[in-house]
Amino acid sequence: MQNRLMNICTMRRILILSLAFMAVSMVVAAKPKQINLVRDTPRECLKSAKSRLVVEGNNVTIVPNKNEKHTRITIDKQFDFTDYKSISFTLENLEDQPLRITLYITDSRKYVAKFRRTVPATVGDAYYLAPHERREVVLNFPEPLQHPDVAKAFRLMRCTPYSREFGFYSYEGNMSDVRIISLHSQHMAQNAVKAKNGWRIVDMKVLPGKRVKNPKVVQMSYNEFFPFIDCYGQYKYKEWPGKIHSDEDLQKARKVEEADLAKYAGPADRNKYGGWASGPRQEATGRFYFKKVDGKWWFVDPEGCLWWSHGVVRVTPSSAVTPLDGRRNYFENLPKKGDEFEQFYFTHDSLLKPYYTARHIKETYDFSSANCYRKYGKDYKQVYGELAHRRLQSWGLNTIANSSDKDICLMSKTPYIERLEARGVPIKGIGGWWPFRDPFDPSFRQSIIDQLKDREQSLKDPYLVGLFVDNELRWGNESYLAVMIAKNPATLMGKQELVKHYKAKYREDIVALNKAWGTSFASWDALLNNTKDLPRRAHKELVEFNDKVIDKYFRVCREVFNEYAPGVLYLGCRFAGSNKRALVIGAKYCDALSHNLYRYTIDDYVQPEGIDKPMIVGEFHFGTRDRGMFHHSLIEVKNHEERGKAYEVYVRSALMHPNIVGTHWHQFSDQATTGRFDGENFNVGFTDVCDTPYYETIEGIRRVGYDMYNIRYTK
Repeated sequence: MQNRLMNICTMRRILILSLAFMAVSMVVAAKPKQINLVRDTPRECLKSAKSRLVVEGNNVTIVPNKNEKHTRITIDKQFDFTDYKSISFTLENLEDQPLRITLYITDSRKYVAKFRRTVPATVGDAYYLAPHERREVVLNFPEPLQHPDVAKAFRLMRCTPYSREFGFYSYEGNMSDVRIISLHSQHMAQNAVKAKNGWRIVDMKVLPGKRVKNPKVVQMSYNEFFPFIDCYGQYKYKEWPGKIHSDEDLQKARKVEEADLAKYAGPADRNKYGGWASGPRQEATGRFYFKKVDGKWWFVDPEGCLWWSHGVVRVTPSSAVTPLDGRRNYFENLPKKGDEFEQFYFTHDSLLKPYYTARHIKETYDFSSANCYRKYGKDYKQVYGELAHRRLQSWGLNTIANSSDKDICLMSKTPYIERLEARGVPIKGIGGWWPFRDPFDPSFRQSIIDQLKDREQSLKDPYLVGLFVDNELRWGNESYLAVMIAKNPATLMGKQELVKHYKAKYREDIVALNKAWGTSFASWDALLNNTKDLPRRAHKELVEFNDKVIDKYFRVCREVFNEYAPGVLYLGCRFAGSNKRALVIGAKYCDALSHNLYRYTIDDYVQPEGIDKPMIVGEFHFGTRDRGMFHHSLIEVKNHEERGKAYEVYVRSALMHPNIVGTHWHQFSDQATTGRFDGENFNVGFTDVCDTPYYETIEGIRRVGYDMYNIRYTK
């Protein structure tokens, strides 16, 4: 009996030990292992729309085809990253040009079958690589948010305080159900279509482990976090060099700048227009004009000096106007009714004001003007304007570029360029910053006439260099405008002109048109009243009318300038993407072409064959997040020291180009920390929201600006 009991106890012990061993084994087995994303992913789950993928072990090379500017690789496979802490890999740029590579990790709620670059990511970030640079990347996965109600309260900002901590973290991501991992590249040079070698991902792996705790600011509750913007418009929860904590700090910053301006009075070889006083003289006409000298295009200033436009956009104290609608809790100590700072609920930038109105934004606050008021007193506008001219001269700049304060321009101390925007009847369906107006409608011509008449004082001012008309219109492909007009209502005059054009071409034979277009219109009135998409065959036919639309647009502008602004340069429409036909036609009528070119360098810029015109860079910039801003800019650099260097490289590349006659930085001062009408909250200023210069950037401007005429004239 005793032996039997002992055997039973022994068997129980063995069973308990076995169960314990099995439990331990299961735990060990359940411990997550490192995932090698390229090596361990089935080949059919590695996808690219057009590029060729070369897979070697845990490495993959993305080789673009000859016409591909943007490439991507997508890992289309479901993962559970609950017990993983980070993703790690090395990026290698195999090209002779810089690349921007963006990583997106996307959960099931954000998943779409056809991946788009704009898809929100659960987590991700962007990386900028110089030619042939190798860069190690470790992206930590965030913990779940302790207070998701804080994240959900952010609105109308391109990037938020949480973006500052997490990159492209979307706050709602489900890391247990990842469906897409994608890396998207963008070539940052004009000749990207000639890219051959592509880029490489080396040893891409997801690492198991405990995640790093979220930053303290992300752990704050709603009541602890809000408000997060101080009375100066700055982020409360970070410190950085030059941050303002009191009105006394503003005065200290003012004294520091006065010493800097006294030390650097400006280049010595300039006349009153910033022209090259010691350079070869040309004919003096009293106005600016263009001339080609020794194979390079130049402006010639009113005194006959060679002149190159080194400028900056939006010189105005109202750079940091931000919407308050539904966001008053963001801001600390907003002024009450009757307070002397109440006036800054009503100050605004006149050129951008219509964009706020169009978006039905009812209440704003102008932090930058309020800080100038604190810094310079009740006559801050006059003081700021005078200081702006001194700054530009000291920094080696000579142009107040478009969208700037009219009163500052009309001080007639620095040459300036203005911009007007055509009004009239919009062509429905064409997106972009501003509607594309029907150039066949008389209201188009009249709107330009009216705006030129409103600028009577400027048109007589020798400091006026010229005028842009419009900004970043959407030109589309070689038939786009005509395709959109073809499905507009019959009341559109451009639509009537389209029908008239093809009625003449096909000798009023609608059957012949139907045969060519692949349509079945019963009559010409049926075409006129059509509002549906046309067949693809018709698009090729519409190229010729598209040319007619473009020609009409530029020709009307040219005719109005000739009649109402003789001698004033017509500087184009500030292209931000276009097609060759639009450039060729525009070049017939514009005194110069203008492009907004956001990239690291433009030494590879090439005009289409057959065009030899002066060209102005209407916008470029670089930004960073090391001084309190949530969003760097369209083109990121590591810090403000690198920002100054990047500025010098860009402008030098423009000075060496025979067609480029100027570069205009966007913009003079930072945007609002909490965003403007469209949420842009970029670190793009030469000065911050408190009107303090970024001296590292200023050093770069001076390095190239003081020597720019010698650089330009070098053979």
